[in-house]
Amino acid sequence: MIQWHDEDVRLLDVAQLGDRYRRYRFTDPDAEIAMAGSLRRYGQLSPLVVCLREEAHQVLDGFKRLAAARTLGINTLSARLLEVDERAAKAAIYGLNNTGRRPHEWEEAWIVHALVREDGMTQVEVAELLGRHKSWVCRRLALVEKLAGEAREDLRLGLLSGRAARSLVRLPTGNQEELLAAIRRDNLSAMEVRQVVHLLLGCTTREQREYVLLRPREAVRDATGGLTRSYDPRLSVAGNRLARRLAALLEGLGRMENWLRHSGRAELSQRDGQLLRGGLERLGRDGHTVAELSTELAKELS
Repeated sequence: MIQWHDEDVRLLDVAQLGDRYRRYRFTDPDAEIAMAGSLRRYGQLSPLVVCLREEAHQVLDGFKRLAAARTLGINTLSARLLEVDERAAKAAIYGLNNTGRRPHEWEEAWIVHALVREDGMTQVEVAELLGRHKSWVCRRLALVEKLAGEAREDLRLGLLSGRAARSLVRLPTGNQEELLAAIRRDNLSAMEVRQVVHLLLGCTTREQREYVLLRPREAVRDATGGLTRSYDPRLSVAGNRLARRLAALLEGLGRMENWLRHSGRAELSQRDGQLLRGGLERLGRDGHTVAELSTELAKELS
């Protein structure tokens, strides 16, 4: 449970402020230099947030202010005391920083990892504590536990987006590193990374995988019939609308085909089958109808 201490903001000795929770936040030297300039010109504008651990005040929010104060030789800082247990302290780091610059996905991932692996919480409990969905927790946990080392470093440095990283974790570690080299070489977008990951998961030979990694954009165009979701100036408004629908549909059909061929059925329970049977039957009927209509339209346009 999180509870503010009854007393007002107090002055605390900088030398006695601890930063044991600093590991859950990135160090940003440029931001610390800017904060030092602000402290020098205007003084401290907002108090730190601290909690008590073993009779010591540990900072939960205000690490840049603390670093700047140490650089400038400032002896005291104002702070508010938050009464929290260990789990709530990590949740507070996440929640307090959501009010300004949102925590980086890698910071979120480390907080989630600590709550699950260090504090023994279930993913459902972490989701409730942080006010997020269980799938959000699962994705953040995967960034720590399933993302290759080089990719984690790129994510930490901002060279790899969170969306691209979440696609990468679907691949084995060795394949992640191969795709990461292609991402760097060709400056692939998050959408392109997701499409390439889908193609790699469907590869059945070494030659197919090598082609996808060597020419990822060409491989995606081949797989989608040359269609992408980006605007094509050669097409009319209606043509672009149809092209986007086709690209999205082909991408979805490709994922479904890959799942049906290589994953799926053994993972399903008997209850799943009862609930999903109708949808699968409709997919077969509608898919057949759409295939016939698409073939007719293709003949007309040719």
